[in-house]
Amino acid sequence: MVEQARPDPMPAHIAIDGARETGTVLDRIVADRRLRLAEDRAATPESAFAGLEASLPGARVDFVARLRQGRLAAPAGARLRLIAEIKRASPSKGLFDEHLDAEAQALRYAAAGASAISVLTEPTSFRGSVADLRAARCAFREDPDRPAVLRKDFIFDPYQVLEARANGADALLLIVMMLTPDALRDLIALTRAEGMEPLVEVHDEAEVAAALAAGARVIGVNNRDLRTFAEDLGTTERLAPLITPHATLVAESAIKFAVDARRMADAGASAVLVGEALMLSETIAAKAHELLLLRADGAPSPLAGEG
Repeated sequence: MVEQARPDPMPAHIAIDGARETGTVLDRIVADRRLRLAEDRAATPESAFAGLEASLPGARVDFVARLRQGRLAAPAGARLRLIAEIKRASPSKGLFDEHLDAEAQALRYAAAGASAISVLTEPTSFRGSVADLRAARCAFREDPDRPAVLRKDFIFDPYQVLEARANGADALLLIVMMLTPDALRDLIALTRAEGMEPLVEVHDEAEVAAALAAGARVIGVNNRDLRTFAEDLGTTERLAPLITPHATLVAESAIKFAVDARRMADAGASAVLVGEALMLSETIAAKAHELLLLRADGAPSPLAGEG
């Protein structure tokens, strides 16, 4: 494993439990997450994280570079980059695959051309775990061309950031809707101090402004309304002009077919984050190639937002 310098100690002022009420399903999930977090702290104290990280193979990779440049092993001619999601279940769509093998799924996604792999680690509503995150990272051993690994969870406490690093994350999700402004700023800073980059998720114009004010470099627009679960690709199309070129834009949710991916690319997205369409596909590679918008002639395609 490549040794990397440890960051400075956590700033003393960082917000602890920075979650706020949203009036959405997030409140129930966060309440459950608080209970689970107390259990996690008891089972795995922060003092154990150094040993967990030391046993990881290889080194972290640059999440932003993967979204902008892709991987050497990815198919030529892709217009978009793909963040493929390991997802056993969701509150809105139910169970996909309770017995999913995270390591095997990560390898399938990488072979299909994914530049990053999102791993849902929330245990109650999504049936995920930190063990899934670690399995996805360890699947690639020492490969420097591996996909970046994103921890997707409901993160509001510094422990979760440190836990992500210790178990192999290159990036993690921060949801603007559920975080106070101070917590968002502090968690972005801590994530970067730990050698990772946050994917900062937004749903409306005010959240875009909050994300940019907090210094987000990668912004994900969720096309699913968390109040109603309605999906609308127009959300990304509406918000994209406020984001690019200030940050790398990722389109999330409701992306199932090439026509959906094309709308997102035309709006300025560099990448799409896709879970359900891949989890339900019988041919992951074919579905991934469809969503990458591969050119039939294999010629290089410019990334969205580039000439």
